[in-house]
Amino acid sequence: MKFPALTSALVAAFTVATGPSAHAAVTVLGNGVAHSCFEFAEYGGNPTDGVATCTFALEQTTLSVRDRAATFVNRGILRARKDDAEGALADYDRGLAMDASLAEGYVDRGAVMIVLRRYDDAVAEIDKGISLGAARLQIAYYDRGIADEALGNIRAAYEDYKKAAEIQPDFRLALDQLSRFRVVRHGE
Repeated sequence: MKFPALTSALVAAFTVATGPSAHAAVTVLGNGVAHSCFEFAEYGGNPTDGVATCTFALEQTTLSVRDRAATFVNRGILRARKDDAEGALADYDRGLAMDASLAEGYVDRGAVMIVLRRYDDAVAEIDKGISLGAARLQIAYYDRGIADEALGNIRAAYEDYKKAAEIQPDFRLALDQLSRFRVVRHGE
């Protein structure tokens, strides 16, 4: 049986989907400032206030190595929301240097690589996050789909968006991307 060929629903010209990439915060337990930083990264709010909260946690509180690493990753998410890709990347790098097991950090770093148009690097980072067992695989597959599509790997992009939607059937970002594709059999 031949595998279906994929064709973008856009007929005129291929346009890379540069929709919003998604981020996944790293949980910091407790009631302290580092946990507040996590809540900003996870649930939203003013990213400037979130960055300030995370910075205070990093500079003024005693944290375990894991929580310090997670706080850097979470501050990176907030910097990315402020369109500070370089600052976000620096925070992800610092956090992952402290705790290389933070799978979400690789996925988030991959999202920033997409913004920086470093698509091959994005795929590699996201693959590492997936291999380490990222908790929010739907985000990882969605972001990797964006990078795949930017690289011209349309079939892989489709499969990644589809996987993201299978993991979370109401994941609107993935569903919106899938709506642009149609599957056809060879010879049709």
